[in-house]
Amino acid sequence: MIDQLIIEFDKGLKVLFAKPKSSRPRPDLKVKETELTLEEKKRTIELMRVNHTGEVCAQALYSGQLLFNSHGEGAESLKKAAKEEIDHLDWCNSRIHELGGKTSLLNPIWYTGSFLIGSFASALGEKYNLGFLAETERQVTKHLTGHLTKISKKDLKTNKILEVMADDEEQHAIKAKELGGVDLPPQVIKAMSLTSKVMTTLSAKI
Repeated sequence: MIDQLIIEFDKGLKVLFAKPKSSRPRPDLKVKETELTLEEKKRTIELMRVNHTGEVCAQALYSGQLLFNSHGEGAESLKKAAKEEIDHLDWCNSRIHELGGKTSLLNPIWYTGSFLIGSFASALGEKYNLGFLAETERQVTKHLTGHLTKISKKDLKTNKILEVMADDEEQHAIKAKELGGVDLPPQVIKAMSLTSKVMTTLSAKI
């Protein structure tokens, strides 16, 4: 277990401080950059910083969820989702820097908390692990869809990135349910939603 925790610590450092490298090209490569006002650019940076933090949390959650459930079809689904989330991490990171912004300074805190939450879900067993994954992805999809209504329609590049991300997240949720993920208690879902609200509010500004 000690060896595994050392590996996870190293993985966390890479997620937080190394430049992510996606396995897929950014969805907006063929989309032309448009002129944005300073206010539109600021809004996009804030929202993409929130999305980047969400992807940092996703990596921590998946690592934690695989801690006690590293084998089987459910684990393979988690690993596949984690790989696609690395793409999202890279896309958000590069878009933020293109627009002259920075990622959240609070990411190490969110990563640590998310890893602990994922580890707890993992200890409960695969069906709850998958249920947690499904609910997480459902909330993230809703979150991304909401951002599509807030970012300027002129910002075609960011909108294209978010559309692909939202589709990926929705597919992760569907797959987790197909593999036997159970519905979580309403209290847990509410707690997840409240935690997400705190994270998004703070990471948008800091």
